[in-house]
Amino acid sequence: METILKIDNLFVQVDSKEVLNNFTLSFGAGEIHALMGPNGSGKSSLAYAVMGHPAYVNTQGKLTFLGKDITTLSPDKRAQQGLFLAFQYPHEIGGATVFSVLKELYTIKTGKLVTMAKFSTTLFAYMDDLKIDRSFAYRSLNEGFSGGEKKKLEILQLLMLQPKFAILDEIDSGLDVDALSVVSQGILQAKKESPDMAILIITHYQRILKYVSPDFVHVMHKGEIKASGTDALIKKIDQYGYSGFLHG
Repeated sequence: METILKIDNLFVQVDSKEVLNNFTLSFGAGEIHALMGPNGSGKSSLAYAVMGHPAYVNTQGKLTFLGKDITTLSPDKRAQQGLFLAFQYPHEIGGATVFSVLKELYTIKTGKLVTMAKFSTTLFAYMDDLKIDRSFAYRSLNEGFSGGEKKKLEILQLLMLQPKFAILDEIDSGLDVDALSVVSQGILQAKKESPDMAILIITHYQRILKYVSPDFVHVMHKGEIKASGTDALIKKIDQYGYSGFLHG
């Protein structure tokens, strides 16, 4: 099986504080991994470090994506290579419509000029699937959107861009039951359309994992993996909480 992303002995600091400690993890083609753990354990720090956020300073270790060393690449270069991050707290961008932003990203990703008609057909089909009103395409990105609408828009980007590796940072937070079902179906649809896509779902809770079944589950604390396993690990967390994994 092809390795999509390999994180090898990664140490990362933010404001001189270590947030990742000798972190090692590999993602094979088509694999879905769930990363769980309490607040402050370093889950979002990992997401930002993988995407190359400049505040997250890599002091040691290596990131290899599709066989290429991307450790020193800027976030935009990593995105162009096929990395994707769905934000826990998506930003509002006034003056830039959903349509214009996604069309620009789609053009950069595909490297091809696409007609407005063809792009609109693809975009609106996905919006319909995600139960996003088409009028949102002409609104400023995330501006005035509810929490659920912002999360659906992150999945809309996932579907449009079809990355090779997707990090979904607490994509389930703040969603009601109906929105969670729609978001989960969007993830599964993206996976069906790109079977080799590897996905990392960062979450506190088990509920999204009832819709999107992971191949591997990891428990994180203090910047490192404390336990790894199959979905049986989810049941153990549900029964005993995180306390049994957090020693050391």
